[in-house]
Parts: sequence; C-alpha cells; structure tokens
Amino acid sequence: MVRMADIPEWERHHHLDKIGELPDFGITPFVAGPPLRQRRVAIVTTAGLHVRNDRAFDPGAADYRIIPGDTPPADLVMSHTSVNFDRSGFQEDVNVVFPLERLRELAAGKQVGSVSDYHYSFMGAAPILALEPKARELASLLKKDGVDAVLLSPV
Repeated sequence: MVRMADIPEWERHHHLDKIGELPDFGITPFVAGPPLRQRRVAIVTTAGLHVRNDRAFDPGAADYRIIPGDTPPADLVMSHTSVNFDRSGFQEDVNVVFPLERLRELAAGKQVGSVSDYHYSFMGAAPILALEPKARELASLLKKDGVDAVLLSPV
C-alpha cells in the first residue's frame, strides 16, 4: 500500500478531502449479542474482488460482488483500478485481503459459530456517499442469511 508521503501533494489532498465527505454517525452504543463462538460470520472487503467469471468492477463502482463461500482462492480476481494499489500481497496470499481460509479455521476450532455461505466485495475507490444504498441492500442480504458478525477487510 502506498504511503501518503509518497504520492504527489495534489493527490494527497484529493484523498484527505474525502474525509470531509464521511457522514457523522454520532456515538454508536455497544450492541450486545451472543459470544463470537455462536455467531455466523461473513467477510465484506473493499479489495475489488470478484469470481473469475463475474464482471470486473468499473472505475468508481459503488456496487458489490457476491463471492460464494466455496470459491477456490485461485478463482478470485482483483479488479481494483487504483494505480497506487499494490496487489503483491493478494498475489502471494489471498487471505491478506480476503481471509476466508483463516475464518474457516476459526470455525473449525470453534472460535466462531459458523461461516456464511456468501461473502461480499466492494471497490475500495468508490465515492463514499454512493456506497450507502448498496450497503443497505447488502445488510438485508446478510440478515436473511443469519449473519450476525461481519469481518471487515478494508483495502
């Protein structure tokens, strides 16, 4: 991942200006629930991943791709479009950005209750405010699948 100090000043300001676009959610109270060992967990990443035969992300895309839980790691493609994005970690080990194998290990060891049948990927360079409608849609899908914990993998 590129460091802010390593990119041109004009681009640095472009990225820092995005912080002002973030909505203010106020203070979010702690939400009680069952222990992690009883929760159903899904992965949501912003790595721009999709299954090999699915369509690639367009630049600035605010939609998501569904990744079935039985997808072999070799069938995952990263179509993240930022020229500043370093894909070498993903190429070495998909678990760096999409830790499904690690999550399965946690389920096998009873540290988490179960692993969702589906996981989801957004494009990390999407306009922040454009993501909300799709995030709400995704929340509905997660709820229908009985997911009560999400492993967020911001890339």
